[in-house]
Amino acid sequence: TSECEKYACCPLPPYLEDSGCVIEEDDNGGRPLRDVCFHLLKLYSDRSYELDQLLDPRSVTSDPLDFRLSWHLWEVLRALNYCHLSQQSWGVLNTSYAAQLESQGLWEWAVFVMLHEPDTQ
Repeated sequence: TSECEKYACCPLPPYLEDSGCVIEEDDNGGRPLRDVCFHLLKLYSDRSYELDQLLDPRSVTSDPLDFRLSWHLWEVLRALNYCHLSQQSWGVLNTSYAAQLESQGLWEWAVFVMLHEPDTQ
């Protein structure tokens, strides 16, 4: 009905805001692509909100392999006692960011990132 129609656009990531693009569903996971600020507000209102969506690099940048902000945001969330990210997702985040740093010649920082790996094996 006309009473239930949307009155505002979905909060898209900054790189999509001015493109006129409307994305309802993500092609890869079937989840809607949203801005990182939207995910942070959802996490604030529901402490059990899924962290995988929040830490997805595409919620910040158009480069799906740029894990800079995602890794640092995860470290801040961990310090705030948000710990419901799966060990597999945590490992992927650590190794992806470490690989990104190593490819830029910053291997010392890649080692630092890998020291945060939850699986000691």
